[in-house]
Amino acid sequence: MNRYPIWKYLIILFALVISILYTIPNFFGESPAIQVSPGKATVKVTDATMAKVEDALRSAGIKPQAVHLDAGSQQSSASVRVRFGVTDSELQLQGREVLERALNPDPTNPDYVIALNLVPNTPEWLSAIGGKPMYLGLDLRGGVHFRLEVDMKAAIQKRIDSNAADIRTQLRDKDIRNNGVDRSGDTIVMQFPDENSRDKAFDLIRGTDPDLALEDRQDGGNYQIVARMTDKAIRDVQDYAIKQNISTLHNRINELGVAEPVIAQQGATGIVVELPGVQDTAKAKDILGRTATLEIRMVDDTPEAYTQMASGTVPFGDEVFTDRENHQVLVRRRVLLTGENLQDAQPGFDSQTQEPTVNLTLDNKGARIFKEVTRDNVGKRMAIILFEKGHGQVVTAPVIRQEIGGGHVQISGAMTTIEATDTALLLRAGSLAAPMEIVEERLVGPSLGQANIAAGFKASIYGFIVVSIFMMMYYEVFGIISAITLLFNVILIVAILSMLQATLTLPGIGALALSIGMSVDSNVLINERIREELRAWRTPQVAIKEGYDRAFATIVDSNVTSLIAGIALLIFGSGPIRGFAVVHCLGILTSLFTAVFVSRGLVNLVYGRQKHLKKIHIGKIWRPDPPKKVAGTGSAGK
Repeated sequence: MNRYPIWKYLIILFALVISILYTIPNFFGESPAIQVSPGKATVKVTDATMAKVEDALRSAGIKPQAVHLDAGSQQSSASVRVRFGVTDSELQLQGREVLERALNPDPTNPDYVIALNLVPNTPEWLSAIGGKPMYLGLDLRGGVHFRLEVDMKAAIQKRIDSNAADIRTQLRDKDIRNNGVDRSGDTIVMQFPDENSRDKAFDLIRGTDPDLALEDRQDGGNYQIVARMTDKAIRDVQDYAIKQNISTLHNRINELGVAEPVIAQQGATGIVVELPGVQDTAKAKDILGRTATLEIRMVDDTPEAYTQMASGTVPFGDEVFTDRENHQVLVRRRVLLTGENLQDAQPGFDSQTQEPTVNLTLDNKGARIFKEVTRDNVGKRMAIILFEKGHGQVVTAPVIRQEIGGGHVQISGAMTTIEATDTALLLRAGSLAAPMEIVEERLVGPSLGQANIAAGFKASIYGFIVVSIFMMMYYEVFGIISAITLLFNVILIVAILSMLQATLTLPGIGALALSIGMSVDSNVLINERIREELRAWRTPQVAIKEGYDRAFATIVDSNVTSLIAGIALLIFGSGPIRGFAVVHCLGILTSLFTAVFVSRGLVNLVYGRQKHLKKIHIGKIWRPDPPKKVAGTGSAGK
């Protein structure tokens, strides 16, 4: 009646072993470390970089615990991590200074980001099976909180300038006479010598630029069109600026190696960035404020230009940049296209030669300009330049073979598959759509985070101990079983959070304490239901079976309503509320598993195999006297 088959006990044992394995990494703590990441999109971290790091530290007499190369992922680039002992904070600071001098000889144009960090002390055998500690939120680990304000006015002005340049090109292509196209505040003013030219321009722009509201004016003999962005177009620009900046911030923060950063929109123009565990706030601010832009220009390969450059002067209208092999490239100052016109860049292969290529997709405006440029410059080279922190570098400079239309561009020539992939990644690397300013900065010290952890876990542990003592005193053996399942529940929650690499915050610890109470509530319902059956003079084995079966529906009902509330918090909440909701929902699911399935398995293990069970230890039970049979009575008489 009350026996589990062996496979159910194997499930419980498997869950217990896995839970313990993935909970253990949370007890090893963290050590100070230095992380070396690329400071430019065109710089890579390789084994040679790691060797350079080791040589620099060795020359300075600094002995770290370990130096290893982190291969990175699709979202983050490779990096070198230098781990020190738990008490080696001074060595960490000295090591950063040594590496800054060795890897960044020009401080104004650094090639690498040298950031202070913390890394977990998880043993290698645990890491090999995916055992990692939970991420800790800003309130527990310490770190830095930024609030940035996006300059929407600059984003709109940038779009208006782009529209003005596009209008000039269209008027020139259609041979429409005009006296100039200029931006005046938030409007574009176009001057025409006669009414016919103005009407032609009006029809052209209305058909090609639906984001512009047009108004024709006449001042004496001066014919004008005044264009301003529509309200919808302004909203689209603002939405794009926020989304693009958030995406770019994600890419940049990967360089700091921050676990589970929080990057979220706040209001119409604000972005909140929380970086748990970051010690070097100055470096974080430098990364967040970096500017990066992409430009396409023509290469000046004329003999006269190189003769002049060989004499020590740069030809008028040209600039000198270096490519990734550090060769000088002479390019025109005129910018043909920018990163705003690039929609996508993917690596591929040429269908005829099967050599690696980079396939670009341009927007409508970029496709039109690119078609004109390639038509007029067949056989010449075009340079794609990436600007970061005011310094430009030529990513690639292919030769234009033919006119290219349709907005699909293929770059090829002397590239390996890896180089094609890297070039596509560089071209996709977004720049900020609008400038940002840090308007709020808040630092949470590690000591405060440790105090929050200590306070939260003390509350949870004390609550667990008090509840367990009460259960054992009141329900005896069944109370001991309840305490064991309660401990199993806590271990299971921590293990799942660690496996999911979820972020634990202070509200999450509160939800952990709440799940202890909810798990106890389920055990109380079961125990009291068993006692009810015993009061009704059921046999102990029947009372156990009926108690679990009849309590199950009540437990499910109460937990489902709590789960619905938790899911609502998870969907509609943000920040700390979501942290609470995640642990709350997990706690409900694990308490169902442990309070019903695991506790019954333990009860069956203790009492299930006793065929003639007369008594179970579930506390003192009051019950009425058993019903007695009444003998029949009669009267005798004559």
